Parts: sequence; C-alpha cells; structure tokens
Amino acid sequence: MTETEGGLEKVAEVLGWRDSNLFSPSERLALEYAERITYSDQQVDDAFFAELRMHFTEAQVVELTAAVAFENFRSKLNPTLGVEAQGFCLVPRRK
Repeated sequence: MTETEGGLEKVAEVLGWRDSNLFSPSERLALEYAERITYSDQQVDDAFFAELRMHFTEAQVVELTAAVAFENFRSKLNPTLGVEAQGFCLVPRRK
C-alpha cells in the first residue's frame, strides 16, 4: 500500500476514528482535541492539555487550534452567506 492509499484510507475512516486502528495515539489526541474545541458542551481541561503537550510542541498546538477554529468559523460563515458545501466532507449529525 502506498502512502497516498493509506492516507485515503484514513480519510474514509475519520468519522469512526475512535473505533479505527488506522490512527496513531497522536492523531487520536488531535481528533479528540478538535472535537473538544468544536462542541460547546465539551472542554479542554488542564489534564487533557497536559496530555496534548506530551505529543505536540507549543507551536503545533497553536497551529492545530487555529486550523480547527478556522474550520469552525467557516462552518458558521458559509451557510449564513449561502456558500454551499462542495461535497468534500460528510459530517454526521450529532445524536
């Protein structure tokens, strides 16, 4: 399997990242972080942030936070202005 094929396999599994064996511990942590800063009913407490810092540098945490925040911004801005999805990301409805 090529690196590209492996990457595409991960993209297909990202919605089920908790149950997938394709993601490294660092990737799982980044995905959980993204969820915690996206959903207002979740928090990033000191213990989680300490775990995050064991896997990522301060610059990487800032970059990850900015990327997630930007996507969250676009998820609010685009529908308001009538910018329709381009079909690149299928997001499941929250239960």
